[in-house]
Amino acid sequence: MDSFSTLIRTASHEQHTEAETSTFMSDLLGGRLGVDAYARYTEQLWFVYKALEDGAGRLASNPVAGPFVRPELFRLAALERDLTHLRGASWRSGLNALPATEAYAARVRECAERWPAGYIAHHYTRYLGDLSGGQIIRDKAEKTWGFTKKGDGVRFYVFEEIPNPAAFKRGYRELLDTVDADDLEKQRIVTECKRAFTLNTAVFHALGEEFPLSA
Repeated sequence: MDSFSTLIRTASHEQHTEAETSTFMSDLLGGRLGVDAYARYTEQLWFVYKALEDGAGRLASNPVAGPFVRPELFRLAALERDLTHLRGASWRSGLNALPATEAYAARVRECAERWPAGYIAHHYTRYLGDLSGGQIIRDKAEKTWGFTKKGDGVRFYVFEEIPNPAAFKRGYRELLDTVDADDLEKQRIVTECKRAFTLNTAVFHALGEEFPLSA
């Protein structure tokens, strides 16, 4: 029988692939979009991680979600450094969420407040993605727009407190395998994981409409 971490990964593979291969992300990684599109994407991430990390404080002592609350993962401070670099010191004054981003962040907050096991699904899809595929985005951003390697502009993707990401990810998956939930609740987590990828893809689609490539 597959482990729960394997079940999550395989069950959400289709949604994960759809997110990774969205037109916006393909254009961004292909260097076909300008730095403004990258900055706009970074702004949207801020709203999602604000919801994730505001919720983390409430869930730290929760028996289900609490073990996943790891300060070394937190990204909000790094995002704010990146936005200061990308948009200037007054970046907050121009900050606005796309409707798709608002829906995504609202669902994260809802889970944090009402359903700790559902929060795990969003935690998993975001943070393990940052430690994995996020590194491809960092590398492309450095090469395409000339950011200093692992410096401001790409801080979001640099986990300074996790010296061995591969080992950390193994430990995280082991934590998933021991999550305090019965089989029915685990299936609900898997379903929420798929929803998280779908919400993320909707943000990519909205960004793609905002930054269409000229024909």
